[in-house]
Amino acid sequence: MFMLPIPAFIALCLIFLALRAALAGGRGGLAVFLMACALQSLGIALAAGFGIAGLRPILPVSAAMIPPLAWLAFSAGLLRRVSWPQDWPHLAAPVFCLFCRLFAPETLDLAVALVFAGYGVAILRHLRRATDLPLARIGAGAQPRLLWQIIGGLLIASALSDVLISAAYIRGHDGWAGGIISLVAALILLCIGILSSAPDASGVAQDAADVPPPAAADAAPTEEDRDMLAQLDALLRKDRLYLDAGLTLQRLARRMRLPEKRLSAAVNRATGGNLSRHINRWRIDHACGLIAAGETITEAMLASGFNTKSNFNREFRRVTGFSPADWARQDAPRALAAGADLPKGPCP
Repeated sequence: MFMLPIPAFIALCLIFLALRAALAGGRGGLAVFLMACALQSLGIALAAGFGIAGLRPILPVSAAMIPPLAWLAFSAGLLRRVSWPQDWPHLAAPVFCLFCRLFAPETLDLAVALVFAGYGVAILRHLRRATDLPLARIGAGAQPRLLWQIIGGLLIASALSDVLISAAYIRGHDGWAGGIISLVAALILLCIGILSSAPDASGVAQDAADVPPPAAADAAPTEEDRDMLAQLDALLRKDRLYLDAGLTLQRLARRMRLPEKRLSAAVNRATGGNLSRHINRWRIDHACGLIAAGETITEAMLASGFNTKSNFNREFRRVTGFSPADWARQDAPRALAAGADLPKGPCP
């Protein structure tokens, strides 16, 4: 009976996710990253499962391409547009590993492990230091940050597995290597699950209320901060940008012709929260008006810029102190009687 090796099954899953990301549009970096993981997993299956020994010398070098592609997918998805002049130095990692393969084979395993660990640490450090992710959807909450924190951790775990594989061969325990490779494959499968649960990949976005406000919110707001917040509110009131579920910090900053970090910091200081909470307050206000006018809770949620009930329910409770159903029973009739069929300010 034909048995499909685990790495081959993982490769098929990755190919499916890569195609889905490519067809979704605007996610080319993620699609390339997933396809590279798929090809690497397929190579492992052919070498370890089907005995194609000619692939073994190639796999370490091809593996060294995955961490740079992970970084580029991270950058393209959350930070900035990837450009050749700025990002070509990332070719250094696979080129260096190719050099090691040709001229210093005994150093190749260490070089690959350092590449994985280095990029994993780089992603984690950037996420720790960055207060804003300009391209992340405002309504996605903490999900993108958590997603890439785990991916960074998996890159480091992969580096540790390379060290364990080398130790197994050095000590003459070749049989251990197959088990370690299977463990790495399982970690990659876990990575697939995390990627597929991202907000733009039909996952459930985490609530922005679970994200603590940045430290900048502790600083006293300046008059300039208040003016900037007033300009933002005027823009939101005029163009109703908060109704767009795909709204990002970058888009708001571009509309206001302000640097992204400056706008975010001003909102943090002026509101004592963060931009995500401020935008969601506008969305909840709009939802209150729709519920008071007779819309169902689900219709109000979808019409107010929310994609998931979990995020909507949490934010609704944070802003109003009630669940949507309780507010509809207790406050909606009063709001409707007062003429609150359209949003004018924070919910009662």
